[in-house]
Amino acid sequence: MRLSHYISEYMGVMVLLVAAIALCWPTSFSWIDTWTINPLLGVIMFGMGLTLSPQDFCVVLSRPKDIMIGCLTQFTIMPLLAFALTWVFSLSKELALGVILVGCCPGGTASNVITYLAKGDLALSVGMTATSTLLAPVLTPLLVWILADTMVEVDTIGMLLSIVYVVIAPIVMGLLFQRFLPKTTCRMVPYLPAFSSLAIAFVVGVIVSHNAGHLLVGGLLVVLVVMLHNLCGLGLGYLAACLLHLPEPKKRAVSIEVGMQNSGLASSLATLHFAAYPLAAIPGALFSVWHNISGALIAFFMRKS
Repeated sequence: MRLSHYISEYMGVMVLLVAAIALCWPTSFSWIDTWTINPLLGVIMFGMGLTLSPQDFCVVLSRPKDIMIGCLTQFTIMPLLAFALTWVFSLSKELALGVILVGCCPGGTASNVITYLAKGDLALSVGMTATSTLLAPVLTPLLVWILADTMVEVDTIGMLLSIVYVVIAPIVMGLLFQRFLPKTTCRMVPYLPAFSSLAIAFVVGVIVSHNAGHLLVGGLLVVLVVMLHNLCGLGLGYLAACLLHLPEPKKRAVSIEVGMQNSGLASSLATLHFAAYPLAAIPGALFSVWHNISGALIAFFMRKS
């Protein structure tokens, strides 16, 4: 249990270390094919299903205004911010597509852990993650089509089905597993944060290793854009919550939920549907590394305030 706690607590450091190893020594992960990304994401989403409870869905029904505000900010701030950054920095078509994919994805499950550590409204965070994830099969392909269709041909139906297979189906399976095998679920749940952290680090390692050459050539600019995307998302999410006069715990939850994306899904969609544009997977991999680091720092400062 102690090892599991340390793994989940220092996820950002671990992901950064794995990314550095994969970048400096690509052969450490490049022997693993990119098809492994989807099953791993499915396992992470299955774990999310195991941790969701009827009370989490009651939050959605009992606090529809809060959830609506959260999801509206999620699916407007991050996509528009992504599009603006690609224009300001004149990113290549491939990298711009990757940044837009990240911006159009739902909130990441790590946001719930960060919200808890930051003393934010955890119920709101979980409700927002669950709702944005359920909306993702429709909104993510639609937003990518609106923002990126002039750059590349976007297969919206294919993306919708991919999100259903990789995200929705595993969550439903997790909920069913929890319902019919509660004792087994109780034994598994304490280890899920650590397992998810390891799986995310593994996904980052695979993606970075397969794109190490491209990343070393134009990496600094992409890193800057990814960092700005995340930090501006956190800031604008908090500002939106302030303008709506939400209490402090809700401000923190909205800020973290908006700024932290399911970037692993973005990399997966890039690999599956935009194989002709290999650089499109890089922003998602970088975001996976950076948002865990920035999230840990944000949680530290919010917890102290």
